[in-house]
Amino acid sequence: MSSPQILLIRRARIILPNGELMIGDVLTRDRQIVEVAPEISQTALATEIDAEGLTLLPGVIDPQVHFREPGLEHKEDLFTASCACAKGGVTSFLEMPNTRPLTTTQQALDDKLKRASQKSLVNYGFFIGATAENLPDLLLAKPTPGIKIFMGSMHGQLLVDGETALEAIFAKGDRLIAVHAEDQARINQRRQEFANIHDPAIHSQIQDNQAAMLASQLALKLSQKYQRRLHILHMSTAEEADLLRQEKPSWVTAEVTPQHLLLNTSAYETIGTLAQMNPPLRSPHDNEVLWQALRDGVIDFIATDHAPHTLEEKAQEYPNSPSGMPGVETSLALMLTAAMEGKCTIAQVVNWMSKNVAVAYGIPNKGAIAPGYDADLVLVDLNTYRPVRREELLTKCRWSPFEGWNLTGWAKTTIVGGEIVFDKGQVNTQVRGQALTFL
Repeated sequence: MSSPQILLIRRARIILPNGELMIGDVLTRDRQIVEVAPEISQTALATEIDAEGLTLLPGVIDPQVHFREPGLEHKEDLFTASCACAKGGVTSFLEMPNTRPLTTTQQALDDKLKRASQKSLVNYGFFIGATAENLPDLLLAKPTPGIKIFMGSMHGQLLVDGETALEAIFAKGDRLIAVHAEDQARINQRRQEFANIHDPAIHSQIQDNQAAMLASQLALKLSQKYQRRLHILHMSTAEEADLLRQEKPSWVTAEVTPQHLLLNTSAYETIGTLAQMNPPLRSPHDNEVLWQALRDGVIDFIATDHAPHTLEEKAQEYPNSPSGMPGVETSLALMLTAAMEGKCTIAQVVNWMSKNVAVAYGIPNKGAIAPGYDADLVLVDLNTYRPVRREELLTKCRWSPFEGWNLTGWAKTTIVGGEIVFDKGQVNTQVRGQALTFL
């Protein structure tokens, strides 16, 4: 038998499950936390980490990423993306089905799980994608956090924009449904209105606030009709936040991305098509309303929608330039910097990026620093600021919309399943995450 993997983290500023701060020690054995205390006596065989001056948080669970494998590995793959996760303090991810082939069958899901078991440095789960024809797969495929429906911003099989087809999915089964809420008919109409305009800023007018609102209203209506568990992905507008503030059943959750909180349409002037994503960036007013909805619990958690494209692809003239931007390396530092600026608290960041995600998706033993929880942890430095530099990024696309931003809260050490996967700027590529389970 191999000897147990034992870690002893000493003198850390620990964010406890109740949000309080305690300076103390954490002991992990194999994949679990076994003790949290002001001081833990010397343990034989333990690898010790001196965390004095550092803050210990539960590892980030990023519940919406596009890691491009299989089929689009020139943009990203499960290995490079998981290295970027480790550097960013992300210890688990939920990945979306728009790969090639699409993740719409058990066979495709099994293929991704096998690839991740061989390549991913962090823990992983994969959504099953809805089409108009694959209802049996949606009901039976496992393990998966839920069904992903593209109501808009998609073409081909994964676009499910007809109310009849949507209702058939909502009416059968009880699995969580996560929606990309944009109204495709509205988008098509606006594309015709604004044809032959090559300024990427027009993207936010084509896929406007109304396109998002119409789709969220429809998803909410179907969710209420069937009392079906609904999650609204990357909410981007003040109107949607106000809608949920007025009527949000207990079985509905929503998320927001750092970019929809921190960037707005002014970004097109400085970074052009690098600011192009779906749903698009909105106005400063939308930023403010989304922040307030997040603080009030109307929006439940944070996701990055990490969706990399190469710089060559992004350099194409709009509308040929693809939508999407990377995010797993910067999300935690962005949110902790916002906390240091007084926009929120560190305890809220933990809830939004770890605890609430685990609760919403029924992921057991994750999202808190307490005995019995998985040893997925990140030590961050809140005393040092460092800019986002393109050359330091591990994502294969090697760019960020936040390049040059001066951030604090960068991961110093990331731990997955009790093993150090990132430390002092170096990734341990021998570590492998595990497939997540969903209750």
